[in-house]
Amino acid sequence: MTDALRVVDVAEEHVDSAWQVRQRSFGPGGDKDEWRKTALEFAQDGRYLGVLDGDELVAAARIWPFEQWWGGRRIPMAGVAGVVVAPEYRGRGVASLLMRAVLKRSVEKGYPLSALYPATTVLYRHLGYEFGGGRYQFTFPAADLRTLGGRGVQVRKAGKADAQLFIELASKLHAAERSNGPLIWPLSEVESWLGDDDNFAYVADDGFVVYNWSDGNLSVDEMVAGSEETARALWATVGSGASIARSVYVHTAPTDPVHLLAEHEAEAQARVQRWMLRLIDAPAAIAQRGYAAGAVLDLSVRIEDADLPANTGDWRLSVADGIGSLVAAEPAEDAVRLGARGLAALYAGTPVAALRGAGLLSGGSAAADAALDTAFGGSTAYMIDYF
Repeated sequence: MTDALRVVDVAEEHVDSAWQVRQRSFGPGGDKDEWRKTALEFAQDGRYLGVLDGDELVAAARIWPFEQWWGGRRIPMAGVAGVVVAPEYRGRGVASLLMRAVLKRSVEKGYPLSALYPATTVLYRHLGYEFGGGRYQFTFPAADLRTLGGRGVQVRKAGKADAQLFIELASKLHAAERSNGPLIWPLSEVESWLGDDDNFAYVADDGFVVYNWSDGNLSVDEMVAGSEETARALWATVGSGASIARSVYVHTAPTDPVHLLAEHEAEAQARVQRWMLRLIDAPAAIAQRGYAAGAVLDLSVRIEDADLPANTGDWRLSVADGIGSLVAAEPAEDAVRLGARGLAALYAGTPVAALRGAGLLSGGSAAADAALDTAFGGSTAYMIDYF
């Protein structure tokens, strides 16, 4: 690196350079005018950071203002995306410089959590991120879905005006299922999604589905159903395209009821994209997460977090009645010891035995391990969205 390298907020005069670095990083594609419009929205809200060498922009990253479900509760989450570094600056610490600024900005914006889809795990693990879950794509025969029934459920076409309703229906489902991982997009993005003529949206009293064409087959972006009959009706709506589409690609949880409703199992080759999680504000992340009502936990924890030192220290971790807390405490010899990566993986429900086996957790006791698994385990963490 040179002494001229510095982190800045991306401004309008940097956007064209950011586009050029993006093209060299991700390859050609996309509508430049639409991309520029979105980039300026990020820049105006202080969620677009870059690295300059002199006056030249050589790297950039965006922060999406997401919310994410953990234990059935919504938590603000900084979704890091579009991390690009000009080829001639790679391997020189530029990405680390940029990402440390992203972490600092996430703190300033008040996000307890951050998540991303990694192009490389080395960089992000070095900065305290660890695998949190997956984005799963399953493929079902369209003809199977067509026959699922649900004819007694009224289903209507939906559009942009239903955006808030869609958020409310998804929220109700994820709260009831104590979901881990799914995103809640900003209202404006949901409106844009539903206003896209390439997407087909249908809604019932307690659910909705959004899907589109994909290389002659159908692809489901999201399906939410609060009852068996609504699930049958919405899947059958998608499956009604079976005369044209042989297959339906579905982004959903690996435990979604569709796996139990469809006559034939999904194709064996499911597609999985792993995503990574990091705790930005550990006490806030613990306090805002949901936990199983029967989980009880009270133990000493020692956290080491070099990049976000406010998380470092001795803490008392408690969970009871579905509520958690992380409070500063005196050091304890029997404390469970974690770094930022181990803390993120534990938060996402990774079994303690796996964390010990990877050297990401030490100390504590067998009883503490069992209590941690009960508190943080449960449903598989997943996303249906890519960003």
